[in-house]
Amino acid sequence: MVNRNLSVVIPAAGIGKRVGATIPKQYLQLLGKTIIEHSLSPFIVHPEISRVIVSLAGNDQWFKSLAIASHPKIEMVIGGAERVDSVLSALNIIDENDYVLVHDAARPCLQVDDINKLINAVKNKQQGAILASKVRDTMKRSDPHNEIVTTVDRDNLWHALTPQMFLNKQLIKAIKSSKQPEKITDEASALEMSGLPVTIVEGRSDNLKVTREEDLKLAAFYLSQGE
Repeated sequence: MVNRNLSVVIPAAGIGKRVGATIPKQYLQLLGKTIIEHSLSPFIVHPEISRVIVSLAGNDQWFKSLAIASHPKIEMVIGGAERVDSVLSALNIIDENDYVLVHDAARPCLQVDDINKLINAVKNKQQGAILASKVRDTMKRSDPHNEIVTTVDRDNLWHALTPQMFLNKQLIKAIKSSKQPEKITDEASALEMSGLPVTIVEGRSDNLKVTREEDLKLAAFYLSQGE
């Protein structure tokens, strides 16, 4: 088996308007740390992770002031207008034969055990994989006027989470060859468009992404339980 290094990419060039804050959501405080510091922490302590590349907006004025920014594993690159552009900026400085894990900057409750499950799945199956949680609620599809069209069968339906892990050269090729890059909402979708298989690894449902104001309280609760 080829011994491949593991790198992490954190796209953090977004501004997260839905939270309603005056600063990008990844810099909001949770239990005395910023959200992005919580998101980075499990990778910093993981013995198999060799580097963590944070993709920042060109005018970011917050990240370099954080203590974690000086950690020897941390590197910074300038991102782009869309998430996929920020991811690609980081992928381009990673060896094409290495594995890369892409994780949301505003997903602060990730557990090291889930990282281990993902890494083991990719190495065992020799193909890309993502963390995901099973859909438990009844799912409805609506029309543009918010009228229900149908109830969606929730069997084999999943909430896609991060990190998502792939061989770097496969992910780069999938992104660059996409004829509809605007439809790449996560890294797995780029592989799907290329016809490549992606494994689902069931992860913890408390690995939430802070998107709205109410998510902050829930994330703080989960983090306090973990600590």
